[in-house]
Amino acid sequence: MRIRIEGSDLPGRRAGAAADALRLSNVHVGVQRKAEVIDRVRADASEATWEIEVTSRDVNGLLDVGGPWVHGRPGARFLYLSWGAVTDDEFAMFRRAKLLFDDVPGELLRAAHDGAGALVGRLGLTDATGGPRCARVRPPSITWTVE
Repeated sequence: MRIRIEGSDLPGRRAGAAADALRLSNVHVGVQRKAEVIDRVRADASEATWEIEVTSRDVNGLLDVGGPWVHGRPGARFLYLSWGAVTDDEFAMFRRAKLLFDDVPGELLRAAHDGAGALVGRLGLTDATGGPRCARVRPPSITWTVE
Protein backbone atom coordinates (compact mmCIF):
# COMPACT_ATOMS: atom_id res chain seq x y z
CA MET A 1 0.00 0.00 0.00
CA ARG A 2 1.34 3.42 -0.95
CA ILE A 3 1.26 6.29 1.53
CA ARG A 4 2.11 9.93 0.88
CA ILE A 5 2.45 12.42 3.72
CA GLU A 6 2.30 16.07 2.68
CA GLY A 7 3.44 18.62 5.24
CA SER A 8 3.01 22.37 4.95
CA ASP A 9 3.61 25.37 7.22
CA LEU A 10 7.01 24.23 8.51
CA PRO A 11 8.27 26.08 11.62
CA GLY A 12 11.69 27.22 10.38
CA ARG A 13 15.24 26.07 11.01
CA ARG A 14 15.29 27.48 14.55
CA ALA A 15 12.20 25.79 15.87
CA GLY A 16 10.57 27.70 18.69
CA ALA A 17 11.00 27.43 22.44
CA ALA A 18 11.79 23.70 22.49
CA ALA A 19 14.75 24.12 20.16
CA ASP A 20 15.94 27.29 21.90
CA ALA A 21 15.87 25.58 25.27
CA LEU A 22 17.97 22.75 23.88
CA ARG A 23 20.19 25.21 21.96
CA LEU A 24 19.39 23.44 18.73
CA SER A 25 19.66 24.82 15.25
CA ASN A 26 19.56 23.42 11.73
CA VAL A 27 16.29 21.63 12.52
CA HIS A 28 15.05 18.97 10.10
CA VAL A 29 12.04 16.64 9.99
CA GLY A 30 11.96 13.19 8.45
CA VAL A 31 9.99 9.99 8.44
CA GLN A 32 11.22 7.29 10.80
CA ARG A 33 12.11 3.89 9.34
CA LYS A 34 12.78 1.54 12.26
CA ALA A 35 15.23 3.59 14.39
CA GLU A 36 16.57 5.71 11.51
CA VAL A 37 15.11 9.04 10.41
CA ILE A 38 15.38 9.38 6.65
CA ASP A 39 14.23 11.66 3.86
CA ARG A 40 14.96 14.61 6.13
CA VAL A 41 13.69 18.04 5.11
CA ARG A 42 14.91 21.35 6.52
CA ALA A 43 12.35 22.97 8.80
CA ASP A 44 12.49 26.19 6.76
CA ALA A 45 11.39 24.45 3.54
CA SER A 46 8.10 25.57 2.00
CA GLU A 47 6.75 22.00 2.17
CA ALA A 48 7.74 18.41 2.88
CA THR A 49 6.50 15.27 1.16
CA TRP A 50 7.28 11.65 1.98
CA GLU A 51 6.21 8.63 -0.06
CA ILE A 52 6.49 5.19 1.46
CA GLU A 53 5.27 1.65 0.90
CA VAL A 54 3.78 -0.42 3.69
CA THR A 55 2.36 -3.90 3.73
CA SER A 56 -1.32 -4.38 4.46
CA ARG A 57 -3.31 -7.50 5.13
CA ASP A 58 -6.85 -8.37 6.04
CA VAL A 59 -7.11 -10.10 9.41
CA ASN A 60 -10.67 -11.26 10.11
CA GLY A 61 -12.15 -8.27 8.30
CA LEU A 62 -9.79 -5.71 9.81
CA LEU A 63 -6.79 -4.25 8.03
CA ASP A 64 -3.36 -4.43 9.62
CA VAL A 65 -0.38 -2.54 8.23
CA GLY A 66 3.26 -3.35 8.70
CA GLY A 67 6.78 -2.95 7.44
CA PRO A 68 9.84 -0.96 8.49
CA TRP A 69 7.99 2.39 8.49
CA VAL A 70 5.22 1.18 10.79
CA HIS A 71 5.52 1.27 14.58
CA GLY A 72 3.28 -0.05 17.34
CA ARG A 73 1.44 -3.25 18.05
CA PRO A 74 -1.46 -4.67 16.01
CA GLY A 75 -4.52 -2.49 16.45
CA ALA A 76 -2.38 0.53 17.39
CA ARG A 77 -0.10 1.02 14.37
CA PHE A 78 1.36 4.41 13.43
CA LEU A 79 4.00 6.35 11.52
CA TYR A 80 6.51 8.77 13.08
CA LEU A 81 7.59 12.13 11.73
CA SER A 82 10.72 12.90 13.76
CA TRP A 83 12.27 16.32 14.42
CA GLY A 84 15.93 16.81 15.15
CA ALA A 85 18.96 19.04 14.87
CA VAL A 86 21.49 18.09 12.22
CA THR A 87 25.20 18.55 12.86
CA ASP A 88 27.45 17.19 10.14
CA ASP A 89 25.67 13.89 9.42
CA GLU A 90 24.31 13.34 12.94
CA PHE A 91 20.59 13.71 13.64
CA ALA A 92 19.75 14.55 17.29
CA MET A 93 16.02 13.89 17.66
CA PHE A 94 14.07 16.06 20.08
CA ARG A 95 10.40 15.60 19.07
CA ARG A 96 8.14 13.23 17.16
CA ALA A 97 4.69 13.45 15.64
CA LYS A 98 2.64 10.27 15.66
CA LEU A 99 0.24 9.54 12.79
CA LEU A 100 -2.06 6.71 13.86
CA PHE A 101 -3.74 4.42 11.37
CA ASP A 102 -6.72 4.26 13.78
CA ASP A 103 -7.41 7.90 12.81
CA VAL A 104 -7.72 7.03 9.10
CA PRO A 105 -11.37 6.44 8.15
CA GLY A 106 -11.82 2.71 7.54
CA GLU A 107 -13.21 3.11 4.03
CA LEU A 108 -10.12 5.09 2.97
CA LEU A 109 -7.72 2.56 4.46
CA ARG A 110 -9.63 -0.23 2.70
CA ALA A 111 -9.59 1.66 -0.64
CA ALA A 112 -5.81 2.17 -0.43
CA HIS A 113 -5.35 -1.49 0.50
CA ASP A 114 -7.48 -2.51 -2.51
CA GLY A 115 -5.30 -0.42 -4.85
CA ALA A 116 -7.64 2.53 -5.50
CA GLY A 117 -4.73 4.94 -5.02
CA ALA A 118 -2.27 6.19 -2.45
CA LEU A 119 -3.39 6.99 1.07
CA VAL A 120 -2.55 10.69 1.47
CA GLY A 121 -2.23 12.51 4.79
CA ARG A 122 -2.00 16.32 4.79
CA LEU A 123 -0.98 18.27 7.86
CA GLY A 124 0.57 21.52 8.99
CA LEU A 125 3.90 20.97 10.70
CA THR A 126 3.86 23.96 13.09
CA ASP A 127 2.08 23.71 16.44
CA ALA A 128 0.08 26.44 18.20
CA THR A 129 3.22 27.88 19.86
CA GLY A 130 5.21 28.10 16.61
CA GLY A 131 7.29 24.98 17.24
CA PRO A 132 7.41 21.62 15.48
CA ARG A 133 4.14 19.70 15.60
CA CYS A 134 4.51 16.71 17.88
CA ALA A 135 2.54 14.08 19.83
CA ARG A 136 -0.52 12.41 18.30
CA VAL A 137 -1.79 14.28 15.26
CA ARG A 138 -5.53 13.75 14.96
CA PRO A 139 -8.15 15.04 12.55
CA PRO A 140 -8.85 17.85 11.84
CA SER A 141 -5.11 18.63 12.21
CA ILE A 142 -4.51 15.93 9.58
CA THR A 143 -6.79 15.08 6.68
CA TRP A 144 -6.75 11.71 4.93
CA THR A 145 -7.76 11.00 1.33
CA VAL A 146 -7.08 8.36 -1.32
CA GLU A 147 -5.68 9.71 -4.59
